[in-house]
Formats: sequence, structure tokens, C-alpha cells
Amino acid sequence: MTNLYRQAMDGLYRLCVVVAGSAMVIIAFIVPWGVFTRYVLNSASSWPESAAVLLSIVLTFFGAAACYRVGLHMRVSFVRDHMPRLLQRLSDLLAELLMAAVGVFMMDWGWGLCMTTWGQSIAEFPSLSVGVTYLPIPLGGLCLLLFVIERLLIGAPVDKSGDAHAAVAFE
Repeated sequence: MTNLYRQAMDGLYRLCVVVAGSAMVIIAFIVPWGVFTRYVLNSASSWPESAAVLLSIVLTFFGAAACYRVGLHMRVSFVRDHMPRLLQRLSDLLAELLMAAVGVFMMDWGWGLCMTTWGQSIAEFPSLSVGVTYLPIPLGGLCLLLFVIERLLIGAPVDKSGDAHAAVAFE
């Protein structure tokens, strides 16, 4: 069962990376287009800035979940590293539980935000619901929560060289 969950999380991780990476690539094309239309054509397009902001939401929440899974997130461990081993493990467990709480918070409040703004539209994209643009928040929270559960139940993912991607592994 744990092997199946690990494989599912590997797939979810790849999906998060593809979604976040695609958003970044699209942003890299949209921003220069906005600059080109503003300064070369002297007729600024109205949509590139809004599109880049919306894609930044996608990049942020899916990218953050993916980075968390493989331990590429920012962490300050000076105090933890100088604690006795038992306190280190308790500190690691507390950190994981707090991350789970963040994931649940994102899911709950993010979904509420989506529902509250579902009937509103964006001026630059009239057919696009504001609620849809906020969906990366609860979905990113769900991904984060699933990755925390993975770490708590079966440990941090390990790459092919045998190195744990993250500093925390509960064994």
C-alpha cells in the first residue's frame, strides 16, 4: 500500500512540476509581448499583465507544493540542528503537523474564496470567473497536504542515488 501511495505522489509531484513549469514558460513569453506592444508598437495590450499575474498564482501554489515535497523549500535549521536527537525528531514532527495545518487552511479558505468570487469576472478576460483563477490555492493546499501525509506515513521521497530529497524523514 505504501508503494502505491508513493507512486501516486510521484505522479502528483510530476503534475505539479509540469503545471508550475508551464506557467513559468508562458509568463516568459507574455511579459516580453506586453513590453513589445507598449514600447515598440506604442499601443499597449491590456491582457499581458493580468495574464502574468494569474499565471503567477498557478506557479506559486503548485510550485510551492512541488518544492516542499523534494525539500527545496526555504528552511532555517540552526536551532534544530543543535538540539538533542529526540527534540530534533519532535521538532520535525511539529513542523510537519504545522505544514499539514497550512495545507488544510489553504484548502478551506481557498475554496471559500473561490466560491465567494465565482460569479465575478475579470475585466481583461470577461468570460473567466475570478473563482476559477483562485482554484490553485485550494488545489495547491490539497497537494501540500498529500505530500505531508506521505512524509509522515512513509518518509521523504528518495531519489535514485538513495539520497532523501528532504532533510526530514520519519522512520
